[in-house]
Amino acid sequence: MVVRVTVPGPRGAQSAQPRSGTAAPRLAHIAAQAKVSEATVSRVLNGKAGVAEATRKRVLAALDVLGYERPTRLRQRSAGLVGLVIPELTNPIFPAFAQVVEQVLAGRGYTPILCTQIPGGSVEDELVEQLVERGVDGIIFLSGLHADLSADPARYAALSARGVPYVLINGYNPAISAPFVSPDDHAAVRMAVTHLTELGHRKVGLAVGPVRFVPSHRKREGFVEATGAPGLVQHTFFSVEGGQVAAGALLDEGCTGIVCGSDMMALGVIRAARDRGLRVPEDISVVGYDDSPLIPFTDPPLTTVRQPVQAMATAAVGALLEEIGGNPVQHTEYVFQPELVVRGSTGHLRG
Repeated sequence: MVVRVTVPGPRGAQSAQPRSGTAAPRLAHIAAQAKVSEATVSRVLNGKAGVAEATRKRVLAALDVLGYERPTRLRQRSAGLVGLVIPELTNPIFPAFAQVVEQVLAGRGYTPILCTQIPGGSVEDELVEQLVERGVDGIIFLSGLHADLSADPARYAALSARGVPYVLINGYNPAISAPFVSPDDHAAVRMAVTHLTELGHRKVGLAVGPVRFVPSHRKREGFVEATGAPGLVQHTFFSVEGGQVAAGALLDEGCTGIVCGSDMMALGVIRAARDRGLRVPEDISVVGYDDSPLIPFTDPPLTTVRQPVQAMATAAVGALLEEIGGNPVQHTEYVFQPELVVRGSTGHLRG
């Protein structure tokens, strides 16, 4: 059942319709949530002038938090459509990026269209064609074919020729003329290796994704620069299962510390270690990469290298909107520094 509720206020006040539940929002509740007066709430809901923009947004946010639809007259008209193409949603780092991109776009008045590739479903080129047919103003690609060194970069030149601006996150390719936003993968691995060696680990391995992907290639380079041990690199899938397979080989080599190309791989390494009766971090230390929202709650809490998701996603949206607005930004790579977050999966080497 849907209950239509009229928010108390002057004659003609707009109504707020609940999205869930049946409790009616009172003017006092909205005012308390927004930390403004009831009179201010009334002015906002009736679309009257004299309210600062920041205050108006707080009142609208209060309506959203309380679970009620905004009055029709207060709904923003979209400034345009922007596509976001991501590989999948099972790895939590991709939804984390998508959420920030969508929030920033919405804050600038644009409507995001999320496109996810799934096995047996639409591939990137098909998704792009659908977005172009729908008249998107621009596209953001996250870890797409641009990051695959075996893929043909000509598809992006063709997109430029059609007049569609785009920005690429993760996976710099000099053959593509566009703004790129990347984390410093070399620095990420170096700080992880340094952390483990400072804890006394003398044999450190790297579990990372397929070498054809730019982030994997860069992490391998950073690892070899830091350790001089190319033989302690295992290329596999960016998944729990991939990490588990890589761990088997690295543990057989006597590694007591393992750096991973993703948090999902790190969880696979921990699983493989426990299958062998090893304790984390007492017997083996594990470092992940990404630091997606649920990672602090793993057992043990995972030490990881945090991608600067907020900064990267905000920069990508900003660059794209400049391109859409006819103010092209420099077509180069903008590199952001990651951060080592030390938790419970790493410890001093014993014995």
